[in-house]
Amino acid sequence: MDIQIRLLSKQDYSDLIDSMTEAYEGSDVGIWTRKNIVDLTNLFPEGQLCVAVDGKVVASALSIIVDSKITDSGDSYYEIIDHGKFSKHDMEGDVLYGIEVFVHPEFRELRLGRRLYDARKELCEEMNLKGIIAGGRIPNYHKYADKLSPRQYIEKVKRKEIYDATLTFQLSNDFHVKKILKDYLPGDTESRAYATLLEWNNIYYEPKSKSSSPAKQTIRLGLVQWQMRLFDNLEAFYDQVEFFVDVVSGYGADFAVFPEFFNTPLMSPYNDMPETEAMRKLADHTPHIKKKMQELAVAYNVNIIAGTMPLVDKGNKLFNVSYLCHRNGKTDEFRKIHITPNEIKYYGMSGGNEVKVFDTDCGKVGLLICYDVEFPELSRILADQGMQILFVPFLTDTQNGYMRVRHCSRARAIENECYVAIAGAVGNLPKVNNMDIQYAQSAVFTPSDFAFPNDAVKAEATPNTEMVLIADVDLYLLRELHEYGTVKTMKDRRKDLYDLRVLKG
Repeated sequence: MDIQIRLLSKQDYSDLIDSMTEAYEGSDVGIWTRKNIVDLTNLFPEGQLCVAVDGKVVASALSIIVDSKITDSGDSYYEIIDHGKFSKHDMEGDVLYGIEVFVHPEFRELRLGRRLYDARKELCEEMNLKGIIAGGRIPNYHKYADKLSPRQYIEKVKRKEIYDATLTFQLSNDFHVKKILKDYLPGDTESRAYATLLEWNNIYYEPKSKSSSPAKQTIRLGLVQWQMRLFDNLEAFYDQVEFFVDVVSGYGADFAVFPEFFNTPLMSPYNDMPETEAMRKLADHTPHIKKKMQELAVAYNVNIIAGTMPLVDKGNKLFNVSYLCHRNGKTDEFRKIHITPNEIKYYGMSGGNEVKVFDTDCGKVGLLICYDVEFPELSRILADQGMQILFVPFLTDTQNGYMRVRHCSRARAIENECYVAIAGAVGNLPKVNNMDIQYAQSAVFTPSDFAFPNDAVKAEATPNTEMVLIADVDLYLLRELHEYGTVKTMKDRRKDLYDLRVLKG
């Protein structure tokens, strides 16, 4: 499944109408004409968003910009859109008005509506608009209209005594009900033509600043400092993983990062075997865990660095592999390059042979696994390929082992003018040979210059405590550093004396 959130185009009209018809089956809500979509994409292309699954549009969110000083937000739906003429749209306005959101019913479990709402919020922030307003249907109201007034119905939905597919979703996405609208959408018999006027406020709004060219610059990282624990079964393990993905996603993170070998508690049933055989038995779970991570990335709209897991390839070699599960359904793979003496001695692991950056919806990122970060050549190769954030899942048993990873990661951030995020596991793991103790303090490191923290540490977790570390990193600061920094480590290299190249094996 390939999931893309992108701008709607005129060529998407057939898919759009097919999905919209399915979404509103049984209601009298009107369907957009081709001219409507052409006009909207010409007037305000950035505001017309869609989600395509395997190339087919299955969800959409349409918007215009209005001037809140001259537009009555209490107007009916058809007054707001001027019966399809969109004359109230004003690129110099200050509020994003949502005129449509729908999701094809077959794809609603993927939480695509949440993605569209998040994309609208990002657009609002990046264009420096006051907020978002929209008229929201209350499609379940017809079941209670003979007993409850619209006001009473809305209050019960707020208290979760009644579930309304549209209003419940909007409230959970930080919208609040500003007022009740009468005769908002006359053809909406399910809502009895009532609607809620919903509002979301942009707390980053600056009255004297405005930008009409949105560009994502702040990336939110969620690092899972994972507590090693035994699980009764695979489902219990998945429940713990999903808990953390849910938490990180709830904070609006763009990435969730798990530690190296975070799934080794699942080795406990094989503790009577030699370590090499036990690790290969653990590798049997890797395809299933990878698939679960892919599903969670899509469902929770967050890119997941899926820690690391053992993988047996077709040549029967054992690798330490990490997966980057994108929230659009794509998955990338990285195999640990440098294998520790411990991994060779106890597990017979082999090293990977590919070093490359990965393109994400948040810029170019690199992946190195634990010991790899202690070899500066790897991260320099990634930096030359445009890496902005380096993720390092790690597993260390002692404090001195952790300090090697920490200090080398800090050096990589400075010398490559990038952010480095390290995530490790903590606690003890009885009944799993060679995995009995862990020491970690997950952290996000920055370059060292005036735009960054004085100690070049953006954030760090409490040592040896299970927790989630949330940190924002600004990619624009990296660009400024590269051009105007006190020192310019990437530009000032003496390539007349030395160079770094990759040998293809």
